[in-house]
Amino acid sequence: MDPFSIFNISSDAAFEEKALEVFKFQFENNKIYRSFCDLLFKHPSDVHSITDIPFIPVEFFKNHKVLSSSKNIQQTFVSSGTTNSIHSQHHITDLKVFEKSFTKGFEKFYGAVKDYTILALLPSYLERKDSSLVYMVQDMITQSNKPDSGFYLDDLKGLKATLLKLENKEQKTLLLGVSYALLDLIEFHQFELKHSFVMETGGMKGRRKELIKSELHALLKKGFGVKSIHSEYGMTELLSQAYSKGDGVFSTPPWMRVLIRDTEDALTILPKEKTGGINVIDLANVHSCAFIATQDLGKIRKNGQFELLGRFDQSEIRGCNLMLL
Repeated sequence: MDPFSIFNISSDAAFEEKALEVFKFQFENNKIYRSFCDLLFKHPSDVHSITDIPFIPVEFFKNHKVLSSSKNIQQTFVSSGTTNSIHSQHHITDLKVFEKSFTKGFEKFYGAVKDYTILALLPSYLERKDSSLVYMVQDMITQSNKPDSGFYLDDLKGLKATLLKLENKEQKTLLLGVSYALLDLIEFHQFELKHSFVMETGGMKGRRKELIKSELHALLKKGFGVKSIHSEYGMTELLSQAYSKGDGVFSTPPWMRVLIRDTEDALTILPKEKTGGINVIDLANVHSCAFIATQDLGKIRKNGQFELLGRFDQSEIRGCNLMLL
């Protein structure tokens, strides 16, 4: 099947049709997923809507090669985590699908990447060469083609000077960073940003005391002088991202959907406004598995947006937006 056809989805009906097509394709071409479906006695003849589709536990990416393609692996992205933990591996056979997904996803919510100067404060990620987040941000920095776009590792002084210079020039700027590094920056200098927006990409990774999300955002709003803090919801096992423009409420691009499962019965999908486990359909994962049961808790609002409400108690702290709200 043509993986790029997912980017033409423009309605719920088109999403459902494409999701069922991807399910059938992965059932036939992904040995791990096929075995999982067999255990649940779920075959394409039993699946008539997206709520019938089985979702593999995200942990499968730690112990199995989750692939629906026989093509050569171009890149393997590895999750963050503690040194001794088992890390998820997401094998990518077509990086162009990932690149199209994160570019079109960003454009849907924020406009063209080339309109922004992108300042990335991702020190802990840059220590790893196999991070999907670093790959995405590096590509966006290249697309932005602005002289000041780039990674700012521990250079808070240089980052402060660049931010103030861009503010004076009234240049649209995205400051993207991990939470603890953004806190380090506002402890170094208090800003009053008018032409920049701030996006956090997840937790403290053991560098600082964990804060609940509302506390973190209150500190960041004050320190940067902005009305809201944006967030990105993504993970190694996904090739698409959801975005929040504030208040922890996320929207997905047209080829991505979130469903909520019952925490006591993983095969039961809950109605809107009910809290449960987050299931993600990411059709950009056409060559791995598009149907993933995460360890995150959330609920879907009546308008289709979703809230991230934390993690299952027993799940290990992995660093990607794990802070409890």
